[in-house]
Amino acid sequence: MWNFDIKHFASAFIVLFAIIDVSGSLPIFVDLKNRNKSYSPLKASFFSFLILLGFFFVGEGILRLFNVDISSFAVAGSLVLFVIACEMTFGVEIFKMDTPSGSATIVPIVFPLLAGPGAFTALLSLKAEYSSLEIISALVLNMIIAFVVLTKVNLIEKLIGAGGVYVLRKFFGIILLAISAKLFMSNITLLLAG
Repeated sequence: MWNFDIKHFASAFIVLFAIIDVSGSLPIFVDLKNRNKSYSPLKASFFSFLILLGFFFVGEGILRLFNVDISSFAVAGSLVLFVIACEMTFGVEIFKMDTPSGSATIVPIVFPLLAGPGAFTALLSLKAEYSSLEIISALVLNMIIAFVVLTKVNLIEKLIGAGGVYVLRKFFGIILLAISAKLFMSNITLLLAG
């Protein structure tokens, strides 16, 4: 549960980075700034971390209430990751962002941008493949990156530009497609064998 492998950590980090997609959300952060919507980068990243960490530990218990095992959830999660990867790679919108209006820190930054349904699914799906330490470390690093991006929105936008954001989104979309396929195959094999 608490063993650490740098390759597993890197894979978990990439999955979460692609799902949380801070770089892909840059245009939204810039728009919030341009519309003078205030938000706290520290609170946004901290609350997102707490929510995701809480779900990481109690999510499995919630699944048990519905008599669903991790492998089954991982298969379902891999399909959700696949759909998100298709959105990123092909530039289509499948998931509708139908959130209520409110504070810019909590909505839309914490939920659904940083701690959204995709991140919840990814965390429990990763639990079937990697140790808790690897996943939590990957989550911490992602939240640090989210904090930096939220703090330096204008600077990052100038540095990488719209083209850079586009390329990053497509690249991580393809990586996520491959990871979702791997997650699906490894867990469907376990279910069929059982």
